[in-house]
Amino acid sequence: MSKSLSSYRYLLLRRLTQTVILVLFVLASSKVVNVLNGDFSFALFLDKLPLADPYAVLQMFFAGAKITIDVLIGAGIVFFFYALLAGRVFCSWVCPVNMVTDLAGFLRRKWKIGESGGSRNWPRSIRYWAFALGLILSLVFGMTAFEMISPIGIFHRGIIYGMELGWFVIVGLFLFDLLVLKNGFCGHICPLGGFYSATTRFSLLRVRHIKDACTLCMLCKDVCPEKQVLHLVGKKDGIVESGECTNCGRCVEVCDDDSLKFGIRSSKKFK
Repeated sequence: MSKSLSSYRYLLLRRLTQTVILVLFVLASSKVVNVLNGDFSFALFLDKLPLADPYAVLQMFFAGAKITIDVLIGAGIVFFFYALLAGRVFCSWVCPVNMVTDLAGFLRRKWKIGESGGSRNWPRSIRYWAFALGLILSLVFGMTAFEMISPIGIFHRGIIYGMELGWFVIVGLFLFDLLVLKNGFCGHICPLGGFYSATTRFSLLRVRHIKDACTLCMLCKDVCPEKQVLHLVGKKDGIVESGECTNCGRCVEVCDDDSLKFGIRSSKKFK
């Protein structure tokens, strides 16, 4: 694999994964191939295995909705997959909105937007407040509050049924990330990102930093959507502990020093 291609290997895999998931949803909706039927809140894999968004199910619970056993099973499967094994990979490997925000981030770096000192610095804790607010509003209004306005759902419905007014949401989100705040929606505001950040800290899949191999080029921090999780770079050996890491792999693939690698938390390489 050439160096230029290897520096995008995880990015290309992520785009492939996100695209395949969307295509499978479209094919099921069109009654062509029924592999993944439903949406990002609840879907059936091969008409057998339920998969549910745990945060959406929490909103349903707070809204007072009756939750069926298959929805509970689906939420459990998804929750434990991310919490115990894969970490916050939904945000970087599954969510279709990530393609929009990544493009905004790429153009922001390319055009050097916000590098003159005028870039806004918003607390990333907003997403945790948004996560709690979504549950409170669900309780107060008796409906799944975030699901009603979620760009993820809007993107999904737009791909299948046509964007129409959904374009305003997607373009607005893109412009917000491009012109207002770096990694604005996914890194600061999205309550689903807050949910997975809070619940995946102890997952097995981790990024490891090898201090002696690091030359402090800081390319990893340039491309990382959650650069605060890389505070150990150049300082000490260890793993990225924070659940805010999306395991997107961008830091790993741009590191010419091979000082950042994927691995399993309990493996000997991580001790």
